[in-house]
Amino acid sequence: MADPALNNLVEWTVSELSAALKRTVEDAYGYVRVRGEISGFKGPHSSGHVYFALKDEGARLEAVIWKGTYGRMRMKPEEGLEVVVTGRLTTYPGRSTYQIVIDTLAPAGVGALMKLLEERKKKLAAEGLFDEARKRDLPFLPHVIGVVTSPTGAVIRDILHRLEARFPRRVLVWPVRVQGETSAAEVAAAIAGFNKLPERGPLPRPDLIIVARGGGSLEDLWSFNEEAVVRAAAASEIPLISAVGHETDVTLIDFAADKRAPTPTAAAELAVPVRSELMARLAALGARQIAAWQRGVAQRRKELMLLARGLPKDVLATPRQHFDTLAERLPRALAANAQLHHAHLARVAARLSPRLLRHRLVRGVEMLAALDGRRLRAYAVAHERRVQRVGAAGQLLLAFSYREVLKRGFALVRDEVGNPLRAAANISSGMRLSIEFADGRVAAVANGSPAAASAPTRAKPRGRSGGSGGGQGRLL
Repeated sequence: MADPALNNLVEWTVSELSAALKRTVEDAYGYVRVRGEISGFKGPHSSGHVYFALKDEGARLEAVIWKGTYGRMRMKPEEGLEVVVTGRLTTYPGRSTYQIVIDTLAPAGVGALMKLLEERKKKLAAEGLFDEARKRDLPFLPHVIGVVTSPTGAVIRDILHRLEARFPRRVLVWPVRVQGETSAAEVAAAIAGFNKLPERGPLPRPDLIIVARGGGSLEDLWSFNEEAVVRAAAASEIPLISAVGHETDVTLIDFAADKRAPTPTAAAELAVPVRSELMARLAALGARQIAAWQRGVAQRRKELMLLARGLPKDVLATPRQHFDTLAERLPRALAANAQLHHAHLARVAARLSPRLLRHRLVRGVEMLAALDGRRLRAYAVAHERRVQRVGAAGQLLLAFSYREVLKRGFALVRDEVGNPLRAAANISSGMRLSIEFADGRVAAVANGSPAAASAPTRAKPRGRSGGSGGGQGRLL
């Protein structure tokens, strides 16, 4: 039989009991600070929230970081990292578990940070971001220097003073926070921003970038260990000097930069040479160049003198004397030549009177007219001779024509295709023939054999009543 006292207990629904437990946990603990190792971290959920667990040797605590809080965190959670978190302890009724909603997250001491730093360094080195082959030389004397640092700190003043003392250059400052949650994003954006400036734009593109910050603890310098900053430094097309912290401070940007300076002041010394030293060096080089030129001239003069000594002393005496003689004769020769040409000009001018020119012109016209008459007569005679020669040739051609022979009583016999037949042996019985006379052509058929045709025939005597027609008779 059931205990009556148990029957008098208050009845709860599951939701009511879960809500009561939630209030009890939140009221009893509220805001807490917990140390543990991150376990089960797989990156942000598709919703942007982050879920993982904190554990130690004997227990496990579920943890959640809401999307907005995670985006503001300077230190991001990583698997296996020992951290100290602060947040609100609560329950999750859907799984009947308790959990901590984290507001802040920090490594649990320097050892944890060093472990994270070493793992990140290995990861980025494996990607080739720290390779020496990709590092570029710094410009010898940059015209414009871009500085990424805090505009209010002592760092920028140290850099400007050092540049002024060594070799004044134009400096562009990109102001950033060098510590805090947004520091890494600002530094990475500044490096990328300098690289995006056009080379001939209103704001000149730097020839060199200096990323600088004063000294501090490992936590203070942590922004320069973030992946975003390291990748921006490695991707910079402009040569970059890293000057973060003091000489003993080492950050990951030092490995990605083209050059590391132990201090911001040392970065300014790496950026430009000392002007006075450069001027002295240029003066020394100029003096050496002049001295070398003078030595060369002296050597050539010495060689020329040695060669001159080897020549005979009077080798130029005769040419010099001949030159002097010609120089003395030259004025007289020039005067005589001018006088000769003047006399010739006077004779020619005397012959060029207007009357003489008109007389020569009239004679020329007469000669041209006579010449044209002779040429016409010669052409007529030659033409008449050619006409006579052509006429004679025509008469000769006509005399040799076969048609003239036909007019004398002969006939030309051809076969049916028009080929001439020159012998009776070429004619066969029944062969069609074409016979051409002087006044026309007639068609005929051969009757008889060549032998009969070749036999001589005696012409019948003409009588008064002989023959049937009194004509020539049949040809074949």
